[in-house]
Amino acid sequence: MPTQPRPEQLQNFSEKAPEGPIYMLNLLKFKERAEYADGRETELSGAEAYGLYGAAVRKIVEGFGGQFHFFGHCNALVIGDGELAWDAVGIMEYPSLEAFQGMVGSSEYGDIHVHREAGLDHQLLINCLSPEQAMAVAQAAAQSASE
Repeated sequence: MPTQPRPEQLQNFSEKAPEGPIYMLNLLKFKERAEYADGRETELSGAEAYGLYGAAVRKIVEGFGGQFHFFGHCNALVIGDGELAWDAVGIMEYPSLEAFQGMVGSSEYGDIHVHREAGLDHQLLINCLSPEQAMAVAQAAAQSASE
């Protein structure tokens, strides 16, 4: 299951990223037990390993001018069929595409990434437009259609 973006996804995101703040919706599924690539023995659950990453990444994100708007564990499926597919969700904001790229490219991020990989089974990371950004896109489309 994917835990890293493919090159074409990064390219698409870079081309579509709005001016100004970047909002990211994280949908997270954890491994039952953490699995470190270096083979280290651990009693950590996937959620606990991801928690080590989460505590450290929050400081890094804030150092790049970003902020956590929400992080919570999923509780119950209210609409839809089947099983609840995600363990946790988060919404993060970065002041710009450049800040996001700087954060994920930083050595500090690289140092803690091992816990993310050990804990995550799979993830969806979705760039969302703010209401203001979405309105600007809609207005531009309406303007273009009327010309």
